[in-house]
Amino acid sequence: MGTSDKDVQHLINGILAGETRAIAKAISLIEDRMPQHELLLEQLFSHGGRAHIVGITGAPGAGKSTLVNVLVKEWRAVGKKVAVIAVDPTSPFSGGALLGDRVRLQDHEGDDGVYMRSMGTRGSLGGLSEACYDVLRVLDAAPFDIIVVETVGVGQSELDIMQMVHTVALVVAPSTGDIIQAFKAGVMEIADIFLINKADLLGVEQLRGELEELNHLTKVEASWVPPIIETVSTRTHVVGMKKVISAFAKHFQLLSESGHLQERMHEQQMQEVFRRLKAHFKNEIKPIVERAVQKEPSINPYKLAKTLYDEWKKTGETCNRKNQK
Repeated sequence: MGTSDKDVQHLINGILAGETRAIAKAISLIEDRMPQHELLLEQLFSHGGRAHIVGITGAPGAGKSTLVNVLVKEWRAVGKKVAVIAVDPTSPFSGGALLGDRVRLQDHEGDDGVYMRSMGTRGSLGGLSEACYDVLRVLDAAPFDIIVVETVGVGQSELDIMQMVHTVALVVAPSTGDIIQAFKAGVMEIADIFLINKADLLGVEQLRGELEELNHLTKVEASWVPPIIETVSTRTHVVGMKKVISAFAKHFQLLSESGHLQERMHEQQMQEVFRRLKAHFKNEIKPIVERAVQKEPSINPYKLAKTLYDEWKKTGETCNRKNQK
């Protein structure tokens, strides 16, 4: 059954009112790429821009999920409404996320001020599916103060998290070699806050020294030097969470007061436009490419791509001339 424009408006009203059922239905609409999902996103755009969007990234096993669970408790303790997008690996067999909301929601069930959604990567190399960006738009329009994006892991293509959040926290753990891999991947350069999780294990001092050294190399003239905070996020032993919350708030305040927040949001908006154009262009030209390849299986892909681009460019220039008359 399709979704009418009236249904979309009803969803929008529910989202703006913070209704969990409306938010969940809208996200399902987006994940399934239903025809009305673009209208929904267009209508919601003007209602966004209020939440502080935080990215939590780091290698598997660093304790990101447990850390996020405890941070949500801290935010709720000071009255903040929090939403979490937990990006999980997608099963190659079922196509679903390997982890689920039930695992993370156990400490927040019944709390209307917390909304969590697990999403699969769906084959995205960067660990963030296209739908994830759109879901963020829905949550940003809802009355949440903090939105957390917890990503699946660290890699060169994981840097796309910069295109959707305001503050990036890199989670590392002692004696795992995370820091070397993160530095090689370039993730060090996008981190605004470093969190040494599992700080009750051996090797913390060595890890802190490596972070301080790399911090000095990459942030020599920066107005914000990423703080290095030690945390323990187990149920029986919690350390450093208030410092983390404070660091997030200070970074967001600096971004806002310096004008860098607007610059970052402007760059993110440009990247989103490029993604939309790419999707539209791909959908439009896919049948043409398929026909060309079927007709001539050994066709030169470089030559075909250039020919199609030249034809598209010629059509665009013709349209521009007609519009100018």
